[in-house]
Amino acid sequence: MLALCVSSLACGGGGSGATSSSSPPDAPSTPIVAAGDGANSITWQAVAGATSHALYWSTTTPVDVASAASVVLTASPHVHSGLVNGTEYFYVLTASNAQGESSPSSEAHATPSASASLYDPSWATVSSLTTRTLNHDAGLTAVQNGAALKAAILALQPGERLEVGAGTYSVNSYFGLDLQGTAQAPIFVVAKAGETPILTRPDANQNALNVGVSMTTRFVCLRGFEITGGSAGVRLYSVQDFWLDRCHVHHTNEAGVTANTADTARLHLTRNEVDHTLGTGEGFYLGANNAQWVMRDSVIALNHVHDTAGTQGDGIEIKQGSFGNWVAENVVHDCNYPCILLYGTGGYAFNLVERNVCWNSGDNVMQVQGEAIVRNNFLMHGANAFGSHDHQGQVRDLEFVHNTLVNVGRGAQLSNWSGRPGLVFANNVVYSQNSQSLSFGGGSSGVTLSGNVVVGAVSGASSGWIVGNGLADFTAVSWDASQQDATPSPTSALLASGDPTWAVLDDLTGAARAGSLEAGCYDAP
Repeated sequence: MLALCVSSLACGGGGSGATSSSSPPDAPSTPIVAAGDGANSITWQAVAGATSHALYWSTTTPVDVASAASVVLTASPHVHSGLVNGTEYFYVLTASNAQGESSPSSEAHATPSASASLYDPSWATVSSLTTRTLNHDAGLTAVQNGAALKAAILALQPGERLEVGAGTYSVNSYFGLDLQGTAQAPIFVVAKAGETPILTRPDANQNALNVGVSMTTRFVCLRGFEITGGSAGVRLYSVQDFWLDRCHVHHTNEAGVTANTADTARLHLTRNEVDHTLGTGEGFYLGANNAQWVMRDSVIALNHVHDTAGTQGDGIEIKQGSFGNWVAENVVHDCNYPCILLYGTGGYAFNLVERNVCWNSGDNVMQVQGEAIVRNNFLMHGANAFGSHDHQGQVRDLEFVHNTLVNVGRGAQLSNWSGRPGLVFANNVVYSQNSQSLSFGGGSSGVTLSGNVVVGAVSGASSGWIVGNGLADFTAVSWDASQQDATPSPTSALLASGDPTWAVLDDLTGAARAGSLEAGCYDAP
């Protein structure tokens, strides 16, 4: 179960409707609610001109904002935890500015259950109207089986499910997965239980799979496939409400999964393995430079990304202007460029980056420009464990809390932070073996620094931390990332070191923090 800590950061502008400085904002658009186990995830979009947003909820409908429980929102998605499974919860949003509060959005609802995942789309458990089966034919060539797979997929209608058997399906011509389901009748293309169909593309100049080229693809799930060869493994064009789940994308000649050719929304990229990429080499390349194309309100969670090479080789890269995205519980390692790289949102809803474990980068292990909450991440072994600087936008509105950084080289390189609004660096553990723990290039004027524990010199700041004891503060951690148990040891300097003002209520494992408040991503056992 996840718990969201309300922070002092305000969400940026953008979103639905224009407002006037002489009146309250317009009502927000309807939120999207996905059920989880004892929790619901609410994805929302900020309203232009609003200075704050509030979520109201009730177990009865309609939601009365005068009496309903509420919370001030920070990042999208918001996780509403501590709920009773089997109980339906109803939600509305409002936006406020100096002139007052808007009318509420239309109502959304969801019912948490023990079998649900917060990272899945709201339509994940909709039952299919019809189930079809395609088995691999051993009497046909791989190319002939590939042609049969294409024909079966493209014939699907809303509400239909195609289950595909194990075997190699080779595609030697353009493959565009251009389908439209609905929230009430999504389309599922899935591997048969216990089997792995392999989709290959022998032509290195053509993508193995294209999605949303001739029409906007919506409410489609692709699950359980191995995808290899081709240029990009999966290239998303005009796509909304698309779920890529439990696929293995590998040995591509360009990036593994891309969404940088058109605007995309409400992608759910979950439980995939992406590895051994070439070309520019990103594992996930999401959005385009300078906000030319934007991904919004999407979930990138529970993926294993590794061995991304090529000329760049980021693990997960989210470009400037993409907003409202949730990057959570990914394991990313052995990347040529940053394991996780996010730019800014351009004033739209923040991105949320939490509970990721990353190591072995030829660059910064994680790099975030701003307009994000970054919490409960474990970062090891790169040029810098964490980096933040101006790039296609300015550093601003970045809350970096309860992260653990362990590196032979510099811990955190924080350039362009002086005099910028909304910058918080609190309750982190930053240990460097041979370099600085914290380096504020240009200084740290206006930065909130509190509750940190460091090993290694600090430059550009004079307070906000205590000095730790080194690797003895952890149960079993090595500088080279071969040991990664960063739970505090019984005599750790991390114990009771955190500042409650910036407490995150759970740790990297999802366990509730109890007793004394430790800095870093792990609570003491």
